[in-house]
Amino acid sequence: MSSHEDLKEELLKTDDEYRRLYEEHQEYERRLGQLNQSSLLSQDDEIEAKRIKLHKLTLKDRMQQILRARSEDRVTV
Repeated sequence: MSSHEDLKEELLKTDDEYRRLYEEHQEYERRLGQLNQSSLLSQDDEIEAKRIKLHKLTLKDRMQQILRARSEDRVTV
């Protein structure tokens, strides 16, 4: 496993915010998968899918910020 993956695993165990973001991201991923199982999405479903994708991206960006900060902390220590 790479040090990047090791850091993710460590954060999931030790950082409450990172773990919450990760779990929320996974839940949105499941919801998006459910929506995408439909062969034809209604307009409301399409709007919901776009909203989910945007929120997932926001969550992922915040998780990346935490990873970068923790990674920088490791380098400077």
